[in-house]
Amino acid sequence: MTKAKVPAADQTLAILSHLAHQRGPVPAATIAAALELPRSTVYHLLAVMQERGFIVHLPEERRYGLGVAAFELSSGFSRQQPLARLGGPLVAGLVDRLGESGHLAVLHGRDVLYLVEERAPRRPSLVTAVGVRLPAYLTATGRAMLAALPPAQLRALYPDRAAFAWRGDPEAAGEWRASRLKQVLHEVRETGWAAEAGEVTPGLASVGVAVLDHVGWPAAAIAVTYPDDSPRTPPEAEIAAAVRAAADELGRRIGAARAR
Repeated sequence: MTKAKVPAADQTLAILSHLAHQRGPVPAATIAAALELPRSTVYHLLAVMQERGFIVHLPEERRYGLGVAAFELSSGFSRQQPLARLGGPLVAGLVDRLGESGHLAVLHGRDVLYLVEERAPRRPSLVTAVGVRLPAYLTATGRAMLAALPPAQLRALYPDRAAFAWRGDPEAAGEWRASRLKQVLHEVRETGWAAEAGEVTPGLASVGVAVLDHVGWPAAAIAVTYPDDSPRTPPEAEIAAAVRAAADELGRRIGAARAR
């Protein structure tokens, strides 16, 4: 192997890559041992990355995990189209099959960022246009992805009630708090899919399923949105099964297998 010309840069990327392959935050000593680096070097690099938002330190657990800036890098990758190009045809297929609108989104900090939207004929326009961001805890795509995160990562994203502020207005979060989110995400894990009804747009409901990467982390989510009182809308369970099949196929296309 060619020796790195910039050791600090090589070590920083190695740490980020190592954390990206873990199921949750890990101790600095574990990182040092896995990468065969001096502990002092690892602590120094972790401190710098923490200042820049790439790393989150969980002092009570003495562990380190990926920070919001790392999510932003992931979203930057998504904006360069690979997920949209691979997932777009699958979303279009869902729309054709179900006759309802569909979309693909990724996590962007505490928000979801929409990469693909396909509106079904004679269905209302959605707020989930490409490039729009919405609070993850309110959306089906967001809940599906949040449910796939380890508890420590979830706590880092939502440390207190202020984290649920929407559009800079704390009152917009209503009664949302960590305990309520925990219950909602528990239900997502139990069913295997997430749902919301009227929380983003009155009169519209959504069902979403996370697309998991090779280590079980949420790379994206696919959802279908439909009028919650339409007689032509398929049963929720049928929609969920179709969305799950599309999410599994996108996972396969990005080289991942769904974690069970």
